[in-house]
Amino acid sequence: MIEIRFHGRGGQGAVTAANILASAAFKGGKYVQAFPFFGVERRGAPVTAFTRIDEKPIRIKTQIYEPDIVVVLDPSLLDTVDVTAGLKENGIVIVNTEKSKEEVLEKLKKKPAKLALVDATTIALEVLGLPITNTAILGAVAKATGIVDLPYIQEAIKETFSGTLGEKNAKAAEESFEKTVIYGL
Repeated sequence: MIEIRFHGRGGQGAVTAANILASAAFKGGKYVQAFPFFGVERRGAPVTAFTRIDEKPIRIKTQIYEPDIVVVLDPSLLDTVDVTAGLKENGIVIVNTEKSKEEVLEKLKKKPAKLALVDATTIALEVLGLPITNTAILGAVAKATGIVDLPYIQEAIKETFSGTLGEKNAKAAEESFEKTVIYGL
């Protein structure tokens, strides 16, 4: 089973990203589960969402405490949240940032096996006109992990957002896929 934890802020679409990723994996023939962790969240407050993907039915119903993959939609969270808490030994961290690998590693409490960086905010602003990074970051997830193919992600995006909005969000994911830089550590 592959367990993914998303870290974002209220209003950035972390919960939607977790759901789209699950939908895309389902299209690829996998069993999936996606759910948010709700506390007293409000717009701008830290939010956590989860996705599980497996070849067989998923029976577990808890939060993800030891993720294989961590996805960070808002780089400011690196200063306030231990996003690598519980990260598995061969874990992957995917961060939306314009900062360098060294700058990001300095902020992580645990060194991942693989680090993927993409400036999803700039991509979202250019393609969507808004700094909502959830669909753009999914392109980075596809490239960095290989767990879900980009066409399935784009199809799930277009089912979530109809018409022109769906097309633009699918384009943001594709651009992010192309611009993601991956570092083996």
